[in-house]
This record gives sequence, structure tokens and C-alpha cells, in this order.
Amino acid sequence: MSSHLDVRLREGTKHSHTMAENTAFMKCFLKGVVERSFFRKLLADLYFVYSALEEELQQYQYHPIVGMMHFPELFRQANLEKDLAFYYGENWRSQIVPSKAGQVYVNRIREVSNTQPELLIAHAYTRYMGDLSGGQALRNIARSAMNLPSDRGTAMHEFEQIPTPEARREFKEQYRQALNFLPLDEAMIQKIVDEANYVFSLNRNVIHELEADVKAVIGEHIFDLITRQDQVGSTESTSKSTAVEMMGMDYSI
Repeated sequence: MSSHLDVRLREGTKHSHTMAENTAFMKCFLKGVVERSFFRKLLADLYFVYSALEEELQQYQYHPIVGMMHFPELFRQANLEKDLAFYYGENWRSQIVPSKAGQVYVNRIREVSNTQPELLIAHAYTRYMGDLSGGQALRNIARSAMNLPSDRGTAMHEFEQIPTPEARREFKEQYRQALNFLPLDEAMIQKIVDEANYVFSLNRNVIHELEADVKAVIGEHIFDLITRQDQVGSTESTSKSTAVEMMGMDYSI
């Protein structure tokens, strides 16, 4: 019997989608304001986040519920290591530390793993489905803005085992079906939706910390011009904003 968890997650996080797309950092990113100086900081934080998430998912790969969402082909840690070596050099490990918000994010992943591992599903869904959807457009923006070589700098959004748009669409359908057949009661479904909303706030806090870096690159006046107007967003039922799709937050793609 289907739990309809995919729909519950999509519908239950619409407001969080809109809030995420209206961060100043993302508005600038979508305008092509992407510099190595702050992009690599974001990748560093994501490295710590994905390393924690994937370690915990591996730990629970035989769990009766969490194990059903164990898809190693989605894991990002190794790809992020390639990106960090590109942006920081071969001694990248000694140059990166998580930001304050990044550490809070990592701590939350460890906390739910230790106390209620089913909530890892919310963390995995929010990150990986975004990566497979609009994350592909973010990859193209970053490549163009930073004039990257064809084979370097965006491994984060490259899935060697799911390489084409058709393959990604098929995989996302498989992922949704796996979500829907998890043996969950109503109370746990709601906890997972609530946790997914919290994941969005954790991510917003990480990118909020980068706004000063963006402002330093483009100047306060241009920064204010770009960021003063809100996107319509995914909470509008009449139309879906392009920004939602490009951010990787439109999981229906």
C-alpha cells in the first residue's frame, strides 16, 4: 500500500522551496554571479554535509526502512573531492573547514542518525532529488560563469551512473516509488516532511553565510538591485517559477 510520501514531501515543502529560491545568494547565482572564491566555499560545506550523510546512510543500508533508500549511485562525496582538488589544489583537505552553519547541518545529520534514523530519508530526498533535477541547470550556470574546462569543476552535479536526462527521469521515478512503499505510519511520514523543511532551513543558513562574499565581488548597489525582488515561487499554484526548477527544488522534472 502506497504511503504517497513523494507527494507529501513535494506538497509539504512548497513554502520552503520558495524561501530557498529567494535567498540573495541564489538570486545572484541565477543571474550568473558565480566566482571561484565563494563557489569553492560552498563546495567545501557540501563536502562535509554529504560525507556525514553518506556515512550514516551506509551505516543503515540494512535497516528495514532506511535501507530501502540506499542508492550508492547518488553519493556525492567522491565527486566533491574531485572538485575540491580542482579549486584548492591537491592539499585541499588541510585548507577547508565547515562554516558555522555547515557544522550545524552536519551535527543535525549525526543527531537524527543516532536518535531516529528514518529521518535520514528527508535529508537524502532533499539533497539528491535536487541534484538530479535543477542542480543540472546550476551546473551549466557555474560552467559558463567561471569559464571552466570541459572536464573539471562541476563533478558535484555529474552522475556517472545516471548520465543522461532520460536516465535521470527514470531514476527519479524509481526513487519516488521506493519512497511510496516505505512501511511508514502517519506519524513518521509527518516527521519526515517536517525534517525535510528543516533541511531547507539548514541549507539556507549555509548559503546565507556566503552573501558577504558575493557582495564583495559585485558591490553593494548591484547586489541590492539583484536581490530586492522576490521570485513568485513554488507556492504559487498557477505557475512554476523558473528559479524553482533551476535551483534543483522542482522534483517533478
